Amino acid sequence: MSELAITKEVNGDVESVCTKVTEAIKDAGFGILTRIDFDKTIEQKLNEKINKTVILGACNPKLVFEAYKQSTDVALLIPCNIVVREIAQNKVIVEAMRPSKMLEFLKDVKASAAIEEAESNLSKIILELT
Repeated sequence: MSELAITKEVNGDVESVCTKVTEAIKDAGFGILTRIDFDKTIEQKLNEKINKTVILGACNPKLVFEAYKQSTDVALLIPCNIVVREIAQNKVIVEAMRPSKMLEFLKDVKASAAIEEAESNLSKIILELT
């Protein structure tokens, strides 16, 4: 398991897994703020092809606000990225940045029960994806 990310390989295509992720993270207070079809951007800008890759910009407003009150620099780190990437036909990897690792960049932001709970919930959700 990565120190930086919560990672899970699942069966399915990128679009259906993005939908599953979007719905699943709602229970942990997260929502999707942005979506980048990274493979399409690379093809358009560089005329290069990569596996289908979507970057979902996720945010837990309660968590972010708690951190923001401690340091406005937290705005530089949101949204948290969740990457959904095709690795083979009908095989996708989901990678979610650990909130605690993002906040390590900000020495003014203290760990809290809310941050730990949000990361625990996000980890559970990602690892239970099917």
